[in-house]
Parts: sequence; C-alpha cells; structure tokens
Amino acid sequence: MAGIYVHIPFCKQACHYCNFHFSTTLNLKNDFIEALLREISLRKDYLGKDAIETIYFGGGTPSILDGKDLELIIENMVHQFDCSRVTEITLESNPDDMEAGKIKSWKRAGINRLSVGIQSFVDEDLKWMNRSHSGDQAEKCIHFAQDEGFSNISADLIYGYPQLSDDGWRKNVQKALELKIPHLSCYALTIEPKTALQHFIQAGKAEQPSAEDQARQYILLMQWLEDSGYEHYEISNFSLPGMRSRHNSSYWQGKKYIGIGPSAHSYDQRSRQWNVSNNNQYIQSLKNNVVPFDTEELTPVQELNEYIMVSLRTRDGINLNEILRRFGVDIKNQLLANSKRWLNDGNMILHDHCLILSREGKLLADGIAAHLFFEKEPSESPR
Repeated sequence: MAGIYVHIPFCKQACHYCNFHFSTTLNLKNDFIEALLREISLRKDYLGKDAIETIYFGGGTPSILDGKDLELIIENMVHQFDCSRVTEITLESNPDDMEAGKIKSWKRAGINRLSVGIQSFVDEDLKWMNRSHSGDQAEKCIHFAQDEGFSNISADLIYGYPQLSDDGWRKNVQKALELKIPHLSCYALTIEPKTALQHFIQAGKAEQPSAEDQARQYILLMQWLEDSGYEHYEISNFSLPGMRSRHNSSYWQGKKYIGIGPSAHSYDQRSRQWNVSNNNQYIQSLKNNVVPFDTEELTPVQELNEYIMVSLRTRDGINLNEILRRFGVDIKNQLLANSKRWLNDGNMILHDHCLILSREGKLLADGIAAHLFFEKEPSESPR
C-alpha cells in the first residue's frame, strides 16, 4: 500500500513563519493544473503495482482550488494508479476558504478528510502570524464542515510564540475540544530561515520564542489532551481513537509514496526524489514531458537512521525486532547499548521489544535521535 501527496503551491498571502514553497499569485493556476496532470501520467509506474491507500492535498493552500479542480485531479489519479483501496483523501484548508458551497463541492470531488490551518482562535495572534482568517472564521468553518457531513477533521494549532500565555494556550486547546475536532496537530513556533519572522527578530521587531515556555506549553498540551481521551500517537499529533491520519502515519511507517507538484518529495524505499521548487520551471519542463527532479539513492546507514528518526517520534517507538530483520543482530545490540543512557534517566522506555520515548523524552526527541544515529554502514544487513 502506498500514498500520493499533491503539492498545491499557491497562497493568498505569506504567513510570517512559513518557509514552504508557494506563490501568492494565481496567474499560473490553470497552467499548473495542466502540468500536474501531465506529471501524474508520466509517473504512473513510479510505485510499481502498489495500490494507493491515501491521497493528501498539501501546500501552499490547496483549499484555493474548487471542487471541479480537485475532481479533475482525482479522476486522473484513478485512471493512472490503482486507487481501488483508497480510504482517505485529505485536503489542507484555510478557514477563510471554507464556505458551505465550496465545502460541499470538495465532498462531491471525493475529499473525506479536512486538515484545517486554524493556528489560533485569537484575532490578535492571527494578525501577528499574518494569517488571512479571523478567530470567528476559525470557529465557524468547523461548524460549516460538520454541517456538510465531515466528521474526519484535523486542526493545526501553534504554541510557544512570545505573546501566548499558558492561559491563552489553554483557551485555544479548549476551544478545539468544544468544537469536537477529533484530530489535532500542534507545533511549537520555529524560526525558519529566510522567513519574515526571522527578519523581524533579527531587526529587533519581534521577540525570540522562549524554549522554556515552549517546553512548558507542550507538557500542558500532553496532559490536557490525555485527560480528554486523545491518543498522543506522534510527537505533534493527537487523535481520538480511530481518527489518526492514515496518510501521515504511512510516512512514519516507512511506506512508499509519490509526491506530485513543485517541491513535492517521493520515496520508493530505495531512493528519495524531489521536484524542483519553482512553479515556472515545473510548468515549462512538463510542457516538454519532462519531470524536473533530483534524486538520491539511500545507503543502508541512511535507511537505518531514517527508521530510527521517524519511528522514535511515534507512540510505538523503535521496534527492535524490525531492526533485527532489516539490519541484523549487531545493529540491534549496538542500538540497545546506545539507548542505555536514555533508558537509565527515564527519557526512554523499553516495552515489548520497542524503544519508546517517555513524556519527558518527547521534549528531547531530536537530540535523542541524533545520539542514536549510526555513522558507519551496517556490516551485517539482510538486504
């Protein structure tokens, strides 16, 4: 089973913290869709005979598209790939795009899951982020989606920005719970290079986020959502039982996926491929039936470190039996030895042959993963 990711590289305006690939002009939208359909056709064999399980429209702001655009793209996917086992089609959406008629058209096109970029329910905070919606729209859009029959809804929330108090964070999370949103993706504000926010901080026009505040608000978040019956199934993701993101879970499980559109990444379990991050170049290249991409063949040690990194972020952790099967007994024993420091100080737990981060360990996830990485190629690999 595999997944398809589609990158829609358009936004109405640029959020101050965002470094994803997008354009704020829609002049090339029709040319882009034509190029996208051509790429789907040209890459129909990338996943071999694997059936598609999930489709995910990300961006950018995919909710800029109307139902007819989405229907055309999905129909082409069905024609080129085995989509007979698709269970989840997600559309990332912004609250200001989510009026009832448009939501209805998305549902007709086949969308059955919405991932809504709320970030905050507070107008002042949304203006600081340069979001294009209001707090009122953030609340109303969830009701609109529910009224149109969407029950599989996720919301993004951001914490750890300078003006967010613990009480303000509690109110944002509580509002999401009151709206009965079954899946939440919550991210600490990060200062990405070449963003407006980085420029503002360097110029003294904005404060640097506090690592201490971010850690405290993350711990509060974990407790609040646990008390409300949510599973903390990945570092940044929480869901009610049965409502996990199947598409994102497939990334963490190391399944194959194909990325369509400018800047989209693909993975076939042997190599990684990424398309050019330039809309004009992408469109012009596909007019000549050429997909503009770079690729990297993965070495055994890269595959090993990739597995350590992604699995450690999940509730299930690093499966030592899987390490044994894929990389051999020496690697398994070395990994267990390298984990003793974190096991002894309570940041990791060994349970049922799995190395799992404790609640405190989740605050150190990146550092622990880096410590566990291997530098040399596995000498014993059952590849």
